Amino acid sequence: VQLVESGGGLVQPGGSLRLSCEASGFSISRYAMSWYRQAPGKERELVAALNSAGGGKNYAGSVKGRFIISKDNAKNTGYLQMNSLKPEDTAVYYCDARSGQAYYWGQGTQVTVSS
Repeated sequence: VQLVESGGGLVQPGGSLRLSCEASGFSISRYAMSWYRQAPGKERELVAALNSAGGGKNYAGSVKGRFIISKDNAKNTGYLQMNSLKPEDTAVYYCDARSGQAYYWGQGTQVTVSS
């Protein structure tokens, strides 16, 4: 049972990236999913979340209007589309999945926004 994030990398300010969070060993169809990030020297913060049905989306104020969270149950994968990236978006991004007392999280993927 695991979650594996991918899609991070180096991007210029104003660019876009799509992060993926692929689940194995369980089905995400019954799981709420979230994305968090942690920058060096800062606490981990919630970036975006959605419920098990894929609705109820909410975003941190700093990313609202730029990031989009989604999930594809058929592919057993969650996504975070990040647009208009800024240097302050630089961080390690983590996904997690929750259903009742079941909770899984990934190892993170680095996103660096720099010219």
